[in-house]
Amino acid sequence: MSDNSRLSVFKTYKLFVGGKFPRSESGRVYEVTSKASGAAAPGKGGWLANAPLSSRKDARDAVVAARKAFGPWSGATAYNRGQVLYRVAEMLEGRREQFVREVADAEGLSKSKAGARVDAAVDRWVWYAGWTDKVTQVVGGGNPVAGPFFNLSTPEPTGVVAVLAPQESSFLGLVSVLAPVLATGNTAVVVASERAPLPALSLGEVLATSDVPGGTVNILSGRTKEIAAPLAAHSDVNAIDLTGADEALATELEIAAADNLKRVLRPGAEDWSADPGMRRLTAFLETKTVWHPTGSLGASGSSY
Repeated sequence: MSDNSRLSVFKTYKLFVGGKFPRSESGRVYEVTSKASGAAAPGKGGWLANAPLSSRKDARDAVVAARKAFGPWSGATAYNRGQVLYRVAEMLEGRREQFVREVADAEGLSKSKAGARVDAAVDRWVWYAGWTDKVTQVVGGGNPVAGPFFNLSTPEPTGVVAVLAPQESSFLGLVSVLAPVLATGNTAVVVASERAPLPALSLGEVLATSDVPGGTVNILSGRTKEIAAPLAAHSDVNAIDLTGADEALATELEIAAADNLKRVLRPGAEDWSADPGMRRLTAFLETKTVWHPTGSLGASGSSY
């Protein structure tokens, strides 16, 4: 049989929820097209795939999975979380060519420029993996108090974080918002770039075959506004990163999040190639303060 007689085998992209790959419960899909080089509007390039069009039910299922995974992930040692995240970087490196192709199609880049962004994303993942067992020393510490007590502050993860991934930076931006959430012990429900979701959905395949516990990261594709609204209003979501929302949607979601006292990270101008600094590492941390008597006052202490 000649090669010319073979049918092309197209990749089927699915959601990543609870460590599994379901289709949207609605059964809906939408067309994802490449971004032609130099074109600002979607639809200028060719057809790439049909991506799942997530529903509100998919969003709720993702939150349930993230909440179930929060205890084991936040309870793991910081060193172990760092090792798990480093393993993800190893696997990303092994699938580099796939991500280069997907990023080039998604962002209308040449192969060399897409390769540079994929390399930067892998490096950034490694950078955040290295922070897992160091952030406590930087953010926490001993506090001087007027009395015979030790007073110690230590950071703890906020909980389940909904992450609206950047719309234009399909992989480097995605890694830049997701990795710090995981490094600090939180679990995540990620809403992928609406126009360019394929690198995010492929990241789910990497996470599924790494040591990241199922449910720690859940990845949804579809209409950002449709998926984000139930996440912002969900009482079991503790925080939301609005990076991928435009100004009008961000305001709407911030109002919904205020109703159940979520932490909110507002969108802003971002240069994903710049040094990320500590801002995102500390965005979704809570501070626990422990008081402990010194000397002969006793061995028992209390925390607030």
